Amino acid sequence: MTQIYENPLITRYASKEMAQLFSADTKFTTWRQLWIALAEAQKELGLDITDEQIEELKRYKDQINYEVARERERETRHDVMSHVYAYGAQCPKAKPIIHLGATSAYVGDNTDIIVMYKGLELIRAKIINCMDKLSKFAYKYRDVPTLGFTHFQPAQLTTVGKRATLWLMDLLMDYEDVENLLSKMMLRGVKGTTGTQASFLSLFDGDHGKVKMLDQLVAKKMGFDKTFPVTGQTYSRKLDYKVLSVLSGIAQTIHKMTNDIRLLQHLKEIEEPFESTQIGSSAMAYKRNPMRSERAASLARYVMTGTMNMTMTTSTQWFERTLDDSAIRRISIPETFMAVDAILEISVNITDGLVVYEKVIRQHVMNELPFMATENILMEAVKKGGDRQELHEQIRIHSMEAAKQVKMEGKENDLFQRIIHDDMFQLTEEDMNQLLAPELFIGRAPVQVDEFIQNYIEPILDSHKELLGIQVDLKV
Repeated sequence: MTQIYENPLITRYASKEMAQLFSADTKFTTWRQLWIALAEAQKELGLDITDEQIEELKRYKDQINYEVARERERETRHDVMSHVYAYGAQCPKAKPIIHLGATSAYVGDNTDIIVMYKGLELIRAKIINCMDKLSKFAYKYRDVPTLGFTHFQPAQLTTVGKRATLWLMDLLMDYEDVENLLSKMMLRGVKGTTGTQASFLSLFDGDHGKVKMLDQLVAKKMGFDKTFPVTGQTYSRKLDYKVLSVLSGIAQTIHKMTNDIRLLQHLKEIEEPFESTQIGSSAMAYKRNPMRSERAASLARYVMTGTMNMTMTTSTQWFERTLDDSAIRRISIPETFMAVDAILEISVNITDGLVVYEKVIRQHVMNELPFMATENILMEAVKKGGDRQELHEQIRIHSMEAAKQVKMEGKENDLFQRIIHDDMFQLTEEDMNQLLAPELFIGRAPVQVDEFIQNYIEPILDSHKELLGIQVDLKV
């Protein structure tokens, strides 16, 4: 349909799996599954509900009669009761016991938690795949010297692989946050209209034990070990904030990584993948723009700013509930999940195909290394009988002149040649080549890469082998 707005998160960015997770089919079949679980648990605890009624509910669980629900909602302006009505139209025998004792939040909130849980599982899988690609890249280039940058000014050398571990470290922290959140997520459970379970206590003739058991049974049937111990009509919206905060953390990681890649592509040191038929610019045919990284950064900003929606929603809920959370949650939660899904898809694609230009990297290193190696040069010249103080002043003068050549005249750094031809230093070209070997200036970087991957990343990848190998198919 070209006459109305289409959400680009669906049409351009998010994966089919994540889009389906937040679909109407997933939502309303989960509602029906919750109604079945409630009826089964109530029957097991002694309420007058028959196997025939439950079987009827199961028969139509996946056959949502949407038009009936829509027509009813036009009359009632209530989505849950409209779907209760539609389900009852298909299940006349079970109609009297659908939603028995429950409030709208029973299906709404519990479904939201279930969908977010499954969404986090999918996000976790994509983080793991990104970690896998990035760790292989880091290991491959663990001993390739490159300029380090502080303030985006040349600093001590690091390695291409060591720099990649900085991105990997952030992803590791995100993985741990997702794991921690998944381990602590609870279902809202069966709590009633204001969270007191009064309606269920009435159904079970004041039997508190059965009401507690109902809560536990429903949770177990829906795949959860725990429920919120206390709620109002809704579960605490602080959970939504925690979930979106973790997703924001992932967005921060990817934004930082893709920004670095964009800067490195400007330096012509590293490029993201570029298809043979891809066009970088409509005007400048030679361009190879870092469009994947830019897209990921753009979506990441959307995710980071969206966290504020849940901050405000959590803080402004009145007493047992207000309904001003509903509209924003319908938009913010699904779209945040889909945006993070998209940036992880992009990241897997990028990290699987990064192109490294080692000769350019080496050239940049050698342009700066003579300045960085002045202390080593000084010490070697002293060993050959020179005066440390006089040599220090002389190397300072040469350094200033070489810097002037580079900055003011656009020439190459000639500090190397100046020192060779200065008899005060007594250093040959061979001496200088040995002193300026970039591998001497990378410290423990290769070892750090090995230790980090072996001790922190490989155990995670080994424990999630079944999740590796996600196929990324970028829509645009």
